[in-house]
Amino acid sequence: MADDANVKAGGCHCGAVRFEALLSDGFNTIRRCTCSYCRMRGAVAVSAELGGIKFLQGEDMLTSYRFNTGAAQHFFCSRCGIYTHHQRRSNQNQYGVNVACLDGVSPFDFLEVPVLDGVNHPSDSGNVPRLAGTLRFIPNDERR
Repeated sequence: MADDANVKAGGCHCGAVRFEALLSDGFNTIRRCTCSYCRMRGAVAVSAELGGIKFLQGEDMLTSYRFNTGAAQHFFCSRCGIYTHHQRRSNQNQYGVNVACLDGVSPFDFLEVPVLDGVNHPSDSGNVPRLAGTLRFIPNDERR
């Protein structure tokens, strides 16, 4: 996996969990969501296919949370509480990976992040995913 440009190393805040994620389409799938859970969590996610996360250490340190339909499964480090990834509700064959957990990547590296309408989730409405808006980061200066 390590030779691919779309493979990104990452981990939780305390370092107990370390992984490599093979991103489905680089950072082109970056997004946020307006569902009740994502809205409170506030993370920016990017896609990896199911099986696209290889745990280097600490997989046993992960705990998970499911709500509402139980289709999405959100994973956290049981020591520091950081959300690392989740199995997506809208595509059970994909993970959403927290970009803030990827080494050398910050959510503030992206000047615009599409925000998907998770309140009116496509699995509930039968409609195609809808863009609810765009989250913009406007730096005060060029030093980030």
